[in-house]
Amino acid sequence: MQNTLQKIGCLGPQGSYSQLAAMKFCDNCEILLFGSFPAVVSALISGEIDFAVLPIENSIQGGVLQNLDLLDGQEIFAVKECVLPIDHRLVTRGHVPYERIKCVYSHEQAIGQCSEFLERNLPEVRRIFTQSTAECLEKIGADSAGIVGGHVRGEGLVLSDENIANEKNNFTRFMLCVKRTDILPQHSDMVFFCAVCAHKPGALAELLRVFEKHGLNLTRIESRPIPQSFGEYRFFIEFAGDIGSVTVSKAILEAESLCMRFRILGAY
Repeated sequence: MQNTLQKIGCLGPQGSYSQLAAMKFCDNCEILLFGSFPAVVSALISGEIDFAVLPIENSIQGGVLQNLDLLDGQEIFAVKECVLPIDHRLVTRGHVPYERIKCVYSHEQAIGQCSEFLERNLPEVRRIFTQSTAECLEKIGADSAGIVGGHVRGEGLVLSDENIANEKNNFTRFMLCVKRTDILPQHSDMVFFCAVCAHKPGALAELLRVFEKHGLNLTRIESRPIPQSFGEYRFFIEFAGDIGSVTVSKAILEAESLCMRFRILGAY
């Protein structure tokens, strides 16, 4: 009996950075491409796919806010991470001089990360956001351009010789997610959680001191507004630790007791 390949979903189309991450996570899975991150997560929850790939953080622009919200708000759990170098190139169909380009298509983050090049070389062009960098290939024509990864290839495509990003040392962190269960991984190097502290002086400091007391190094902290509660925030916090250790278990229990809401989002 032939084994069925596991399915891993990510943002498409072909050539997206999310697809590259999916290939890095699993070299023997069927990769399914979706039109948006919510569609990827919905497919995971429905059982259409076994794994979902979500970019969570960029080294220049910080957290991918939509996906932090998905990770916190949906029944999914992060079990692996990988980091990809980001190499942005201007792409045209054939050799198109800058003076003929009227608009540039790409993902919002890619356009933001290449703002200096655009201001210097294409200051008057319209900047139009797409769902992914790879999607811009469906849009560009004789008087437009896009921003794609340096790995992209295709008939008639001409990529800039150099990376056009403001910061060449640019990386994006991706997480591999599964459908959430009550069973946590037995061990991990990192733990990621979301917490809502009491809205009072010192509440966040008290939470953070728990990890200091237990000798656990915080590697990331980011705040996001709480929907329908203007002026109040959720905190996305990551620390280095083994989810199966007594020290981490004690720290998690103590931290949870101090919070109005506490949710572990991943252990990897």
